[in-house]
Formats: sequence, C-alpha cells, structure tokens
Amino acid sequence: MFRLITALRPMPAVLAALAGLLAAGSALADIRMAVVPKRIIYPGEELQPGQLEEVEVTNPNLVKGYAERISAVTGLVTRKTLLPGRVILVSVLREPFAVSRGSTVQLVFDNGVLVIRAAGTPLQDAAVGELIKVRNKDSGVIVSGTVMADGTVHVVAK
Repeated sequence: MFRLITALRPMPAVLAALAGLLAAGSALADIRMAVVPKRIIYPGEELQPGQLEEVEVTNPNLVKGYAERISAVTGLVTRKTLLPGRVILVSVLREPFAVSRGSTVQLVFDNGVLVIRAAGTPLQDAAVGELIKVRNKDSGVIVSGTVMADGTVHVVAK
C-alpha cells in the first residue's frame, strides 16, 4: 500500500511538462494574425477575399496599424501597391468611390417644404459622406454637396 501512494506522488518532470502545456495554452491566446496578399495588388483595386490570406505574426516588433482580419478589409480599395506576403497597413486603404469625376449625378436641395433636383457633374472622385464640388449642368454654377449612399449629392445651403 505504501508503494502505491508513492507511485501517485507527482514527479518534478511531470509537473514541468504540465507547466509547459499551460504556458503554451496561454501563448496561443496571444497569437496575432495579419492579412497579407497572395499576389500583387495594384492601386485602385478593390480587395477580394480570394486575393488575401491570414497569417500568424512572428515578428514581435511589428508595429500596430495592419489589417488583422480579411472581413475588415474586404471591399476596400488600396491607394498603394500591395506585395505578396507583406502586411497590409490600414492607412493605405480607402472606401470605394460612390461618384466619379466627370460622370452625371443628381443634385438634391432639400429645404423641408422645397425640394429641387438637377443634373450635375462632380469635379472630383468621392466616397459616401465626403463634401465635394459639383457643376450644375443647366446653369454652370458650382455648388458644394455631400455624397450620399445612393449616389446623389445633397447640396449644402449657404
């Protein structure tokens, strides 16, 4: 009976192995992921999930500010060339343009009771929510307005 009890006593090697497993488990929780391109992606291209992959960050000195999930960058457009295997900095991505320079958009002026609509030409590319200048096609007057999600530009009252 005495021998059975001593056989159940934990040995230092077993305790060390268990401590190593616990440390590895906590290290798994600290694993950082980064999104990298599978191929060269040129400026102006919209990011698609098939072009990207998530990899483990092995450099502990890597500065924050890179994309960590594919879902966070899908649909965004790059401003710079992205190289395969390199992390994608969030600062080089932008929302896609809702209106393009030189195209025709609908200008909307809404003053509660009075709503005026006219055709206009944006003088610059812009994403939703940006304030841009637009030339009225009929009068030639340049007005400022906010780009809306439906592609219209809501004119700002002076």
